[in-house]
Amino acid sequence: MVELDAVVPPKFNGERLDRTAARLFAEDAGADVAVSRSELARWIRAGELTLDGRVVKPSTAVASGQCLRLKATRAARFDWQSAESLDFQVVYEDDDIIVVDKPGGLVVHPGAGNPRGTLVNGLLGLRPDLAVLPRAGLVQRLDKDTSGLMVVAANSTSLLKLGEAMRERRIERHYLAVAEGVVIADQTVDLPIGRDPTNRLRQTVRDDGREAVTHIAVGRRFAAHTLVHARLETGRTHQVRVHLAAIGHPLVGDRRYGARRIVPPEASADQARTIQEFPRQALHASRLALPHPVGGARVDFESEPPEDVKCLLHALEEA
Repeated sequence: MVELDAVVPPKFNGERLDRTAARLFAEDAGADVAVSRSELARWIRAGELTLDGRVVKPSTAVASGQCLRLKATRAARFDWQSAESLDFQVVYEDDDIIVVDKPGGLVVHPGAGNPRGTLVNGLLGLRPDLAVLPRAGLVQRLDKDTSGLMVVAANSTSLLKLGEAMRERRIERHYLAVAEGVVIADQTVDLPIGRDPTNRLRQTVRDDGREAVTHIAVGRRFAAHTLVHARLETGRTHQVRVHLAAIGHPLVGDRRYGARRIVPPEASADQARTIQEFPRQALHASRLALPHPVGGARVDFESEPPEDVKCLLHALEEA
């Protein structure tokens, strides 16, 4: 059972009920549950979220001083509840968070074309109670073919606090990336990102996109490639991939964003094959630092690059 109460403050006067409820309950540090806007809309339509005791539509405008009352039964997310035993590494877990090291090739959550066999299904095998949390406790996502660290909230309180930390940019996310071409210098890429109007599977730099900032540091230069350390200041879809492509350095293996299958001039046939046939974008979430949702102490996790990235780096060193 989910039970929450709130009074509409002056700053939300005239706003929609569903938007107001989502913001009030998300901002309530004392709330012991986290709710999503889609859940709220469903509960409003079912009469389980009322305004001054009345059943109203999600689009109803609220007024300062009105009372919101939520009393609803949360069902398990049936499309996300199938538990499976899957191969991924749990780096750390306690009662409040789970930190996993996702392998490349593993889809994060169920969706069209991937109803099962996802990281979420594996997490439910580890913690069945995640089924009742919005997004099964996911605080962030990684692309299917990106490997590395992710944090998952293990309860509603943690989900609220980690979501707040993410919005306030208090969660540090660092990536290792292998880019085509020789990156000349460290730099900050500050270019807005939005959906590509000609290809819904791509993101692109566009003036009307959302703010996106990536800090790039050169790790090592090779003959025709660069090992890059990227730190996210924002967290847009495909951000590292889009930003590196935008400055002329797409990731090895990232054909969606213009990888050219560059080969060093002195590479052997085996080295060239390793580079040109790298099966995914060469991107690994290597470090994650965040305030623990209980107590706020800073916790820091690191992950070595997986074997496929190590083999790629070895080929580039030898070429």
